[in-house]
Amino acid sequence: MNTLSEAVVADLARRLFEARKNCTVLRQFSLQHPRMTIDDGYAIQRAWVQLELASGHTIKGRKIGLTSRAMQQASQITEPDFAPLMDDMFFEAGADIPVKRFISPRVEVELAFVLNAPLRGPGITLTDVLSATAYVTPALEIIDARIERFDRDTKVTRKVFDTIADFAANAGIVLGGRPVKPDECDLRWAGALLYKNAVIEETGLAAGVLNHPAIGVAWLADKIAPYGEQLNAGDVVLSGSFTRPTDVVAGDALHADFGRLGSISIRFV
Repeated sequence: MNTLSEAVVADLARRLFEARKNCTVLRQFSLQHPRMTIDDGYAIQRAWVQLELASGHTIKGRKIGLTSRAMQQASQITEPDFAPLMDDMFFEAGADIPVKRFISPRVEVELAFVLNAPLRGPGITLTDVLSATAYVTPALEIIDARIERFDRDTKVTRKVFDTIADFAANAGIVLGGRPVKPDECDLRWAGALLYKNAVIEETGLAAGVLNHPAIGVAWLADKIAPYGEQLNAGDVVLSGSFTRPTDVVAGDALHADFGRLGSISIRFV
């Protein structure tokens, strides 16, 4: 249910658009609008997307977040969230990534599905996702907070509505490693070791994403169908993190070892 007027939604979307462009941080919308709902969060997100498209950017795919049971419980929700991947969010593996592009960047380890056929819900299954996938590849997601994670005065944690409005914290993506056909291995057992400055920070298995990362992609296709939207051939879909976020600052070097799927290295400067 939506509680915010179209004018308020448009204003909040404009503020987020400017915050991403100028690397400025906003106070939590949920404190300003305590009746805000998940539907309001997605309405703000969609209005922000239209501003990005009008400024010349394009959508290259989608991300799915809050896929782990622990994160859903912490956010007091029962399902994941999602947001678009804009064209200027993609970085090359091995790149030096400027910290000034972000406010408080963190990195998560994921698998990305690259589609060669559209997926339009409802009723999409895991098998449908695997059939529509050209390949699966290791990925790192850079997440950020244009809306404060903790309020500067009260220290209250932002609500899931804030996170959804804020592109589900999405800020960057790095693809790399060795792409595989979706039936080439049991994706549940695909795992990674994440090193920061040669020290292991996180480890995880892709089964942590809803028991199989393709299930998240199926959920997403069904979730966006009521809006008249679908996943398209060529889309990159981040299926959800199977590690906790790792904080990064200028000078940090990250290396994600995905075993037989290869590795990704980046450095923040």
